[in-house]
Amino acid sequence: MTVHDDVVEVRGPWSLATSRTFWEGFAPAALPPGADDSVLRTTFLTEGDWRPATVTVSQEGAQAVLRVEGEGDLSAAAAQVCRFLALDVDASDWPAIGQRDPVIGRAQRLLPGLRPCGFHSPYEAAAWAVLSQRVRITQAARLRSDLVRDLGEGGAFPTPTSLLAAELDLPGRKPEYLRAVAEAALDGLLNGVSLRAVAPEEAVAQVQEIKGLGPFAAELVVLRGANVPDALPTHERRLDAEVAEHYGADANLPQIAEAWRPLRTWACVHLRCLREQRTGEIS
Repeated sequence: MTVHDDVVEVRGPWSLATSRTFWEGFAPAALPPGADDSVLRTTFLTEGDWRPATVTVSQEGAQAVLRVEGEGDLSAAAAQVCRFLALDVDASDWPAIGQRDPVIGRAQRLLPGLRPCGFHSPYEAAAWAVLSQRVRITQAARLRSDLVRDLGEGGAFPTPTSLLAAELDLPGRKPEYLRAVAEAALDGLLNGVSLRAVAPEEAVAQVQEIKGLGPFAAELVVLRGANVPDALPTHERRLDAEVAEHYGADANLPQIAEAWRPLRTWACVHLRCLREQRTGEIS
């Protein structure tokens, strides 16, 4: 096993503690409560070679200190960490968005320094989209945990090759759709760098061509899998409900969201967090 150390200058507000708390409640891939709350530690598959890597992240002022351990391309793994923790986003404009929109400003005060943590990769987001179809979130989380236990390595989600080779005992058409996701990942269709390189609408359209992934799932893969910072979900009824709560029943989300550029996804995640705090709903 080799080690790669990196120090990342984070531009704009960031609190590791707030982000860690957010991820501990992120049902699709919740972090277990750690013995040391000053660090964030997670194991994931590195895109491309699909080898497991483990990262430990700590904060020193405006710097993120990363230690990545594994056997694959650890430089690429570190860049992937920065993407799924949103450390690669220049959020210098984020405070100004809260000043323009009092609702977002309140969310910023309640969630100081939150950077929306996404899935480890679009591949894992797509797999979660399949697992969570037509079942409760808690049941989907158990299905995911079972796959990690039975097919994963070192706590990481199973590789695409492992999913293709396995006899998957899952409800409905989930085995068929998971295999389609695995094939798409191996073909490079679920690569975070590639999905971030095109317009979000184009990326969503590409993902939606994968069997089993509809409009809601495709948006999840792009916005939370590739962790695109400036896009607007159009199929999230809970987000729509929260917008109606704060802006009125006749509120026009695209119009309101113009004030959130260039971090519309961040604003949407903060609104969802407000709703979860108030209603107890989970992602």
